[in-house]
Amino acid sequence: MIRLLALALALFGLALPIASAQGFKVPADLVKASLVGEPAAIRPGEPFTVGIRLVMRPHWHVYWRNPGDSGLAPEVAWTLPPGFSAGPIQWPSPSRIPVAHLMNYGYEDEAVLLAQVTPPATLASAKPVTLQAKLTYLVCERECVPGSAELRLTLPVAQTGTSTGVAPGSMMLFEAARAALPAPAPWPVRYGAENGRLQVHLAAPAGLAASDVAYFPYAETAIENAAPQEARSDADGLHIDLARGDTSAAAPATLPGVLTFAEATPDGPVRRAYAVGEAPDVTAVATASAATTNAAMAPTPAQAPAESLTLWSAAGLAFLGGLLLNLMPCVFPVLSIKVLSLVRHSGEPAGRVRLHGLAYTAGVLASFLALAGLLIALKGAGAGIGWGFQLQSPLVVAGLAYLLLAMGLSLSGVVHLGAGIAGLGDGLTRRAGLEGSFFTGILATVVATPCTAPFMGSAVGFALTQEAGVSLAVFASLGLGLALPFLALTIWPAALRRLPRPGAWMDTLKGALAFPIYATVAWLVWVLSQQVGSAGLLAALVGLVLVGLAAWAWERGHGAGPAGTWVARGTAVAALAALAILTLGLDRDRAGADAAQADGSAFTQARLDGLLAQGKPVFVNMTAAWCITCQVNERVALRAEAVQAGLKARGITALKGDWTNQNPEITRLLERHGRSGVPLYLLYAGAGEPTVLPQILTPGLVLEALQAVPLAAADRSAALTEVRP
Repeated sequence: MIRLLALALALFGLALPIASAQGFKVPADLVKASLVGEPAAIRPGEPFTVGIRLVMRPHWHVYWRNPGDSGLAPEVAWTLPPGFSAGPIQWPSPSRIPVAHLMNYGYEDEAVLLAQVTPPATLASAKPVTLQAKLTYLVCERECVPGSAELRLTLPVAQTGTSTGVAPGSMMLFEAARAALPAPAPWPVRYGAENGRLQVHLAAPAGLAASDVAYFPYAETAIENAAPQEARSDADGLHIDLARGDTSAAAPATLPGVLTFAEATPDGPVRRAYAVGEAPDVTAVATASAATTNAAMAPTPAQAPAESLTLWSAAGLAFLGGLLLNLMPCVFPVLSIKVLSLVRHSGEPAGRVRLHGLAYTAGVLASFLALAGLLIALKGAGAGIGWGFQLQSPLVVAGLAYLLLAMGLSLSGVVHLGAGIAGLGDGLTRRAGLEGSFFTGILATVVATPCTAPFMGSAVGFALTQEAGVSLAVFASLGLGLALPFLALTIWPAALRRLPRPGAWMDTLKGALAFPIYATVAWLVWVLSQQVGSAGLLAALVGLVLVGLAAWAWERGHGAGPAGTWVARGTAVAALAALAILTLGLDRDRAGADAAQADGSAFTQARLDGLLAQGKPVFVNMTAAWCITCQVNERVALRAEAVQAGLKARGITALKGDWTNQNPEITRLLERHGRSGVPLYLLYAGAGEPTVLPQILTPGLVLEALQAVPLAAADRSAALTEVRP
């Protein structure tokens, strides 16, 4: 029973997200999506309008281009015949949708997203043309469900000299869709900022009777979305006062967006919607054809290495990355257990030891394939996740800390849970011992996920963009690399003969090996402190005490008589029940995550775009508290005095993206550069694509990359002065 409980706890890190994944299957009636065309037929070279129609179940909603406090905007990937191109989505004016303490921007009931399609100047034939689009979206009520739809529209090609007209039944639909678009604001606009607030002033006519005023900025982090918006009209026009969202950066000089309000007229209130200022350019979604690919589909230089991989090269990189994972500090506690396991098995027949190696390898491969299957399923459903995603959940981090503490207590002799908990095989039957080795393989995979070894980033990023069979093959190669050293030692007889024989000295060694386990527990608690607030951290610390209480009570039940055993085991079960209640409440306390972003160097896509628009060089560090590789790189390389001086001398702005908790903006940037997880280091030297630095950094590597950025003016003058005779 205890071995089964331990196995369940180990799988917790991989299995917990599966429960949330159950909701990713979208019921057919939540969203009904269709692709509709306005013209009855198309003419060569004449643009025409199509609409993506979304009809939602009552009380459910999808999102605007800026989703507000949560959510994701719909995305459309076009597949068009050769020579055709599609313009950007034209977004209807949104509504404010409150959800608990959040404020989202989106659409309820029905929305039509318009886009203009341009055919080539000539068409090879008059055969009907088929347009295809893959729509991905997030639909929410209280819970959110990502979905996707494959849409098709076939339109005839008009004969020369004939009238195309409007498709039957589409006139009213497209008239309503155009009426829902914000019109250009008819009044001059100016912006202001003071006392932590932003102002939008429009020179509207005096006496404008506006009510229910709402302002929707295009920038996602510009305002506090849920804060009340204050609006007033006077002789100077309409004035809107907004609470700033990101107060760590300089106030924006402009705040373009969409203004909606109800205007009182003799015929009753009329809803108005105006586009204020210039909307930022939106990168067009790729438009592909069977024969040619639009330039928007071309990979950027940063993406090219990952996209140029083949199955065999990706599998080779994954195998090398798996081998190097054995050297990562996050795997060291399990390495300790594996070393002790080999010593324990050294006196057994060679065939028996080989079975332990094969069982361990099977555990590693099964875990990697299960993790790969879950990643593929969630990515296919539209979730923005990547390698190590389960550690973005405080429940998973706490569960791993509790499991490792129980293992450490077992190694220290506080409680004897049987070898199944650590794969040691002592005192167990033949089958149980192999189960222990299998479990050790699972545990090795679970604790390896916070680390990213060299070669892994490109391989995993490639795997998650391929079909399921290719993805599983790459992940299997990664797992084989992790398992190979232990498997080789069990298969190679000469290595086994060099291992010492079991003896009393092993009790001392086993106790010493508990301390790397405790160190990992301390690290996991630190990671948890970055994800939750003080109340959640206290609950997690109490959980550690409950693990100790359960272990102590269980051990006291041995030989205590029927009544004593019943009381001891009951105390242990009660402690575990209380532990489960405390753990399930951790996800409600995320205050610590907000504090981590209070730094003025925190990454947002809007901040990066603003710096690049000003022509400033930028260094982007994508990291996470649970990523040990990231933490080592920061301490060894990025915080080195020479690196900090190099950044300052070249006027480089350093932005830090914290992926400890889920962040769709960071996920999108990772995917843009062919990565599925952190770390990712980007150096923007100026216009164009950034340089992608290696995943393992040294000060020398960073300084060499910085040479691509010229010295700032002041430092260049100082350098000239120093060398002048």
